[in-house]
Amino acid sequence: MAEVTSIRAYALVTAAYWGFTVTDGALRMLVVLHFYQLGYSDIAIGFLFLFYEFFGIVTNLFGGWIASRSGLRVTLYGGLVVQIFALVMLALLQPGWPEVLSVAYVMCAQALSGIAKDLTKMSAKSAIKVIVPDGQDSALFKWVARLTGSKNALKGVGFFVGGVLLSALGFAGALYAMSASLVLVLVGTMLSLSGSLGKSRKKVKFTSLFSKSPAINWLSLARLFLFASRDVWFVVGLPVFLSGLGLSFMQVGGFLALWVIGYGIVQAAVPRLLRLFGASQGVTGTLARNWAFALLLLPLLMIAALTSHFPPLPTVTIGLTIFAVVFAVNSTVHSYLVLAYADADTVSVDVGFYYMANAGGRLLGTLLSGLLYEYSGFTGCLIGSAVMVVVSGLAAFKLPRDRAASLAHAIPASD
Repeated sequence: MAEVTSIRAYALVTAAYWGFTVTDGALRMLVVLHFYQLGYSDIAIGFLFLFYEFFGIVTNLFGGWIASRSGLRVTLYGGLVVQIFALVMLALLQPGWPEVLSVAYVMCAQALSGIAKDLTKMSAKSAIKVIVPDGQDSALFKWVARLTGSKNALKGVGFFVGGVLLSALGFAGALYAMSASLVLVLVGTMLSLSGSLGKSRKKVKFTSLFSKSPAINWLSLARLFLFASRDVWFVVGLPVFLSGLGLSFMQVGGFLALWVIGYGIVQAAVPRLLRLFGASQGVTGTLARNWAFALLLLPLLMIAALTSHFPPLPTVTIGLTIFAVVFAVNSTVHSYLVLAYADADTVSVDVGFYYMANAGGRLLGTLLSGLLYEYSGFTGCLIGSAVMVVVSGLAAFKLPRDRAASLAHAIPASD
């Protein structure tokens, strides 16, 4: 593989991904709060994100194949350009349009944004496997934890930025401001990044798009239901629930921002947390299964508290704070395992397939979030979350018990 393996190249890819991530989080908050303000139903708001998630599935499937043939620079630049176009397209939405036309228009713009998000994410995540030497599992786990944690922390910042921009500049003004910032990121990256990062030495056939590795297939299934268990309450249910409790747009954005930032911080610290909890066997499929079932306790406890008429805001705040910690461990373990299972020369294809399942989980969670909240409230969303966690844990039973990163070496003494 003729690749650029320098830290500088990876740092540039990561910096571009960070810039994109802030706008992605802000856009989600803008869309939810703006259309809730306009009086759209919970189901209609949920539908606004369906194409975003569906085209994320398609993008991950084909994006990995494109990156393996053309290099990760192509997919990275493509993601940034498509997101700029999607933001400008949304800014042109007119308030006087009929609701059906507005929903269809926003769904199309969100489709482009979904394509953009997964092109940039696949580029950044695949770059880790390229620069970490084979056999350095501990280093790989540490890099995965740091990238994933920083990305989610910045997405949380984006939620807060979205609430602030909506209050300060309005819907269109916020979108134009974000598109201008991404233009600067794109130009800076194009002027600084060169080489063929992530381009395969051998010609990757189109028929190789679907993973032939049982380990990656089962991990992808576990990932699908893991992320469905989060988005089934996160996408529509939680923002609308908080707004219904009387929180302002900025307060809702701040709540979600703090949740995601905390979640990201925990992800970056997962190697330390696992050592603290005595995971002496390292990072394996067994560990993924055990933490999945630990996650199940959180929605069940919140359901019990809400149905027992505990104060809703403290209940949700405490429950989701603990959920963030346990979910972060699950997510980071998965993100390490896919790279451990992947072939270094076709990593973008394997990672693309895995994140196709990730996007499928978000699509499932997004669809159910609006439906369950409409008919069963926030408690219904939590019941859906519990069911998804159970399926994710069952899929993890099929994961290999080896390919472990030694936690004793995942964290250098100087850290």
